[in-house]
Amino acid sequence: MELSRRLGYNFRDSALLQQALTHRSYAHGNNERLEFLGDGLLNFVIGERLYSLQPKAEEGALSRLRASLVREETLARLGRDLQLGELLRLGESELKSGGYRRDSILADAVEAVIGAVYLDGGFEAARAVCERLYAPLLADLPDAESLKDPKTRLQEALQADGRPLPRYEILSESGPPHARRFAVRCLLPDNESFTESEGASRRSAEQRAAELMIAKIHA
Repeated sequence: MELSRRLGYNFRDSALLQQALTHRSYAHGNNERLEFLGDGLLNFVIGERLYSLQPKAEEGALSRLRASLVREETLARLGRDLQLGELLRLGESELKSGGYRRDSILADAVEAVIGAVYLDGGFEAARAVCERLYAPLLADLPDAESLKDPKTRLQEALQADGRPLPRYEILSESGPPHARRFAVRCLLPDNESFTESEGASRRSAEQRAAELMIAKIHA
């Protein structure tokens, strides 16, 4: 099977792989439990590799690097490299809505496959698959400082200048429950300077407003 070649692992129990590729919209025997298992394994393996590769990095830097490597966007990209989308078993509604292209579904499937490898072949087999998938990313790690989110970077910049912390205010909430939009303002109390932004969540809107404020400060 082509997927086995990409993973560098041949399943003895093909039913485990089939379950790993089964979304909850398709059947009761889906991949959610395998995803839970794979998530824990992946976090450990990547954490261990970073610990070895970054002997001088502090805990915060290691945590940011690991978060960037195991986040949904990165996992979804790995899922596309593995061409999991065309192998997923999805319910009719998910098929019609393009679920095989959705980041969240692809990311969950990658973790489920890792969990399935562990149950089929043990920890060392799962470790080997993780390291194979992540080899290019681990060989080209970004600067951990660049991974700090905008709110953290803004806070640190203001603290370094002895300035008060920013305030975030919700200006409005709109849209149906499944597609909410949040408008927020980032305000600097000492000079009333502000930026505004929108997002699908309060957090994303605040992060974008903080990013705009950083650019405004440095303009």
